[in-house]
Amino acid sequence: MNVEINNSEYKILIVDDVLSNVLLLKILLSNEKFQISTAMGGKEALEKIQEDLPDLILLDVMMPDVDGFEVTRRLRSMPEPYCDISIIFLTALNGTPEIVKGFQTGANDFISKPFSKEELIIRVKHQISLIAATRIIVQQTEALRASIYSRDKMYSVIAHDLRSPMGSIKMMLNMLVLTTDKEALGSEMYEMLSLANKTTEETFSLLDNLLKWTKSQTGRLNVVYQQTEMVSLTDGVLQIFEKLAEVKQVELKTDVPETCDVYADRDMVKSVLRNLLSNAVKFSKPGGTITIRIKDNVPEEDGKVVVCVEDNGLGMSEEAQKKLLKIETHFSTFGTNNEEGSGLGLLLCQDFVHRNGGRLWFESKEGVGTTFYFSIPKH
Repeated sequence: MNVEINNSEYKILIVDDVLSNVLLLKILLSNEKFQISTAMGGKEALEKIQEDLPDLILLDVMMPDVDGFEVTRRLRSMPEPYCDISIIFLTALNGTPEIVKGFQTGANDFISKPFSKEELIIRVKHQISLIAATRIIVQQTEALRASIYSRDKMYSVIAHDLRSPMGSIKMMLNMLVLTTDKEALGSEMYEMLSLANKTTEETFSLLDNLLKWTKSQTGRLNVVYQQTEMVSLTDGVLQIFEKLAEVKQVELKTDVPETCDVYADRDMVKSVLRNLLSNAVKFSKPGGTITIRIKDNVPEEDGKVVVCVEDNGLGMSEEAQKKLLKIETHFSTFGTNNEEGSGLGLLLCQDFVHRNGGRLWFESKEGVGTTFYFSIPKH
């Protein structure tokens, strides 16, 4: 990280009990435009640190009142920001045990006496550059955190405030499509009504996914594990898609046992099934078939139930498959009837399955179809 540093913005405290050493260091570092303060011993240094927080301390080790090791120990035991002050030891004790002890107490670097001007300046500037880089990282992290919070808050408000009225519109349009006589209304008006119904369904699904994804990412979505009968849950989700599949001339089939228990969050599992079925319908052609299978004896998924949603629709290219289920490359494509999507549904499915102790995977071949699988623990 290249950091532009203005030396005059940084404070350095020089601590030594020998006045000539203090004056020499002050002259050398003042010439580099640093702000300089001094202390004649460890006790005075601890007082000055409280009065005017320095960015860096040049600290002599051997001092009669409070030595450099003790000053460092006390600083490191203080609360922020005092415990984070960078410290360079100035010492004639250049043996390995002393150096090790210095680093153990919390020193950032050592300069052995007598020192050269060049070494002093290089080591000081190196520590200042680390301090500057750390500040930038902290500032950027805080800015990013604020940006993410604002984004998630906006998503949550949008999804929450729009979901309820959109749900009402969806129900009314569903009822109109089911009860309206196509011949009496006219084919053109009926087609417009069907299009409005389809668009509303897609928008409501997006809002629902957006709200759940935001809650999940912000830690506000609790997982409520409970014993759940998977077959009846699947039948309930299938009923939602019967009319949509019928309009698109897609057959829904099941291959399930009489009963099958899992231990999971019911609402999350229903969301996963709804998203996978929605995608299957979206990418199926008229005359296509979607099959939902439930298996509880898959060797690779011992102790879990595996649910499959299989279609014989468009399938995916190998390039598209590589991008799927990855948040950094997630994407969306149009369905066989130009249905739109956000690409968020599958990410939500993956997150929900993982939260319930299972995994999500798929198999696909372009022009042949796609099968999504997810596993859920039995107990």
